[in-house]
Amino acid sequence: MSFVNIKQRSLSDGIADQLETMILEGVLQAEERLPAERKLAEQFGVSRPSLREAIQKLVAKGLLVSRQGGGNYVSKKVGTAFSDPLLGLLAGKEGAQKDLLEFRHTIEGACAYYAALRANSSDHERLALALAELEACYEDSENICRVKEGLADANFHLVIAEASHNIMLLHTIRGLFDLLRGNVTSNIGGMFNQRSETRDLLIKQHRALYQAIKDGKAEEARQLSNQHIEYVCKVLAEVDEEESRLQRSKRRRII
Repeated sequence: MSFVNIKQRSLSDGIADQLETMILEGVLQAEERLPAERKLAEQFGVSRPSLREAIQKLVAKGLLVSRQGGGNYVSKKVGTAFSDPLLGLLAGKEGAQKDLLEFRHTIEGACAYYAALRANSSDHERLALALAELEACYEDSENICRVKEGLADANFHLVIAEASHNIMLLHTIRGLFDLLRGNVTSNIGGMFNQRSETRDLLIKQHRALYQAIKDGKAEEARQLSNQHIEYVCKVLAEVDEEESRLQRSKRRRII
């Protein structure tokens, strides 16, 4: 009978594993700079040579990028679940907005469900902050900025994805963040013009969703998330129908 020698893992492998986990869980985000080597080595309780070795292993894997004299950064590719050219195609494709809303209906409902089950006190604090930023946008009715509101709205849903503690949901939402932000920004413009009550109703929906997550009511959180997207779909369908009627009227005038 023969046995294979068990190789002891190096210290640098353990450091690399911890950094990988932090990247995977979203603690370290794409293009974020790591703390200085001295500080990071102290936090890990290791020597700087061991830390440098771990960093080089992650550079080789494409997870980190070392910049001469500028420190170490999480690779931009980490935050790209979908390629930039594909995002461009999706943004310009007719019907893509509807497809994205259907996608959001599915995935954001799941995010809300798991966030209600798993969110901790730190997640609740971040959700409260994201909601407060969104509320501030809605309350400033005299200086409406669709881009600012779109960013705050998309960020609120991103924080919910983070609170789900599901890495697949998190990186999918994060990879689509720019497309999501553009979708929200585009939607709210048409919705506000279509229905006067939209602003008040949307913030009520977001508050209710936040409260359900905070209270740990998973199924209610999923339903509220779904109802929010369904409302958006309904109003946008009205916008499209109104535009179709307008175009028909214009064609009749030409004839």
